[in-house]
Amino acid sequence: MSEPRFRLRVTYRKTGMLRFLSHLETVRACERSIRRAGLPYAVTHGFNPHMRIAFGPALPVGTAGLAEMYDLWVTQHVPATEALARLAAVTREEIRPHAARYVPLHAPSLAAAADVAHYEVVVSGNAEVPEALRRALDSIVASGELTVEHKGTQKVFEIAATLLKEPVVRSSDGGAVVEVATRMGEKGSLRPDALVKAALSLADEDAVVASVTRVRLAASSHDGSESSL
Repeated sequence: MSEPRFRLRVTYRKTGMLRFLSHLETVRACERSIRRAGLPYAVTHGFNPHMRIAFGPALPVGTAGLAEMYDLWVTQHVPATEALARLAAVTREEIRPHAARYVPLHAPSLAAAADVAHYEVVVSGNAEVPEALRRALDSIVASGELTVEHKGTQKVFEIAATLLKEPVVRSSDGGAVVEVATRMGEKGSLRPDALVKAALSLADEDAVVASVTRVRLAASSHDGSESSL
């Protein structure tokens, strides 16, 4: 059994109807593309050998992603541009990779390194929605915490520990776009749509969350800055 010699980091989108795939279904779809592309992937040892691949933090079902990532360990060096072209040629557009590069073999895992997520939440409503959202979000931030109910249980998030910065609201045709940057950790993270829905409820606006997109992942530094993965 050949040992892994290189680690290829692939960046892909998850959009359209494929945003409703579960994380496990996404993993299987990417693995099929890798096999079809004929990449020399490494396999694990043990009684049930499988492709050596590791994904970044899972997306909630229904949330789109523009820069999702996985690491693939390979036994032979294939130029990153060639590997990307081979993968793109055999992958559906909604989940097609758009970047690839090699990272150090023993670099921290994506799951451990990616502790910041940037989202865009699209809200459908009227011309008054953006300003009403700004006021409601300011009120939530000022309160210092947000209680979210999920599957019958309540969880309290401390805003200062959960949000990297204050949400930004942009006006758009027929509503607003809310930029939310959240921190991720062992205890999970605040879903951006939960934050925006809470603000809409507080604002008492006749508007709905139309879509949620994770724009990118990043790693935080001790000085509060971010670095690319």
